[in-house]
Amino acid sequence: MLDPKDEEAPAGGDGAMGRRAAPPSLTAEKADGGVVLQLSGDWLARTIGTVEKTVDDTREADLGSKIAVDVGDVGRIDTAGAFLVESLVRTIGEKGGSVELRGVDEENALFKAVREAIERERPEPPGRGPMLWTLPLEAIGRGMYAIKDEIVLGLNIVGASIYGAGRRVTGQTQVRLAAIVNQMDRMGVRAVPIIALMSFLIGGIIAQQGAFQLRSFGAEIFVVDLVGILQLREIGVLITAIMIAGRSGSAITAEIGSMKMREEVDALTVIGLNPIGVLVFPRLVALTLVLPLLAFIADIAGIAGAMVTTWTYIGIPPAAFIQRLRESIDVATIFAGLIKAPFMAIIIGIVASSEGMKVGGSAESLGLHVTASVVKSIFLVIVVDGVFAIFYASIGY
Repeated sequence: MLDPKDEEAPAGGDGAMGRRAAPPSLTAEKADGGVVLQLSGDWLARTIGTVEKTVDDTREADLGSKIAVDVGDVGRIDTAGAFLVESLVRTIGEKGGSVELRGVDEENALFKAVREAIERERPEPPGRGPMLWTLPLEAIGRGMYAIKDEIVLGLNIVGASIYGAGRRVTGQTQVRLAAIVNQMDRMGVRAVPIIALMSFLIGGIIAQQGAFQLRSFGAEIFVVDLVGILQLREIGVLITAIMIAGRSGSAITAEIGSMKMREEVDALTVIGLNPIGVLVFPRLVALTLVLPLLAFIADIAGIAGAMVTTWTYIGIPPAAFIQRLRESIDVATIFAGLIKAPFMAIIIGIVASSEGMKVGGSAESLGLHVTASVVKSIFLVIVVDGVFAIFYASIGY
């Protein structure tokens, strides 16, 4: 029987009692109607090299259907020796015979640890890499699955927001006006200066370039038509949405992502609150309300910039500019641009919130998702603007 004090003996030098390591041996003899494999000596990491050849030959030999492996005469044994014995027992057992390990109980800590290590699942070895020509197809497939996941997550946010809005309208949940007003202040009021300044400059640039090109045809007055239609239908709302995607969309992703990193989102779920209703809904409502207003301010600022430019560059006075503008545009032209704003706001809010919810536990993950939020929002805003342009052309407007 193995002495527990002899397990895991030191791999170098003599034993704790000053004994030299006895060379291990493996012999076979017939007994009890079968074959008994008798192990003796010290089965240590530094000694089992002398018996490995014998063990390999024993594995390949035909020993019959009843085999016993007796380790009762083994002096000292460590993990390497126990592994060699256990692998011998398993190899013989895989041939279909009956194998019995004698001289050690089932609860022996050393053999139990070796068995658990052998039975632990190992990761599959990496297979052959994909062929070069399959890499583009693989990228397309992964991209389609990623798009599917993005759509599902976005629809989940939209559905949860609509459900929360219904509960607030019916009085089942309290409307948090303070949260919505606070977000409107941060996303709308504080964004007015930069939106107005950028639109003023872009309106002036469009007017200057238009007048420069139309001067060759003696048609400088038509620059008013150009600026009015382009600013009100396309540029005003598009530039505003892009600015809000970069300014407020990134802020939404960073705020929700930071809360996700600190497990505050999980804490909301634990106390029975819906994170979508608490975090996403106020921001989504605020964006939907302020983006059309900001787009209108951008339109006014852009036309003002064009008016100043045409007055100083080609001498069109403000009164003539306004008179020509009234003849070239109507109310429908204004609303053709403003009607895009709520759709763009919803897209920016959904993308920013979904990217924030996907943030992991590292600062690197937060940076990656903030970047992804801005890029995806701007891309989708431009796509929506293109869809509206196609729709307007199809109805002849």
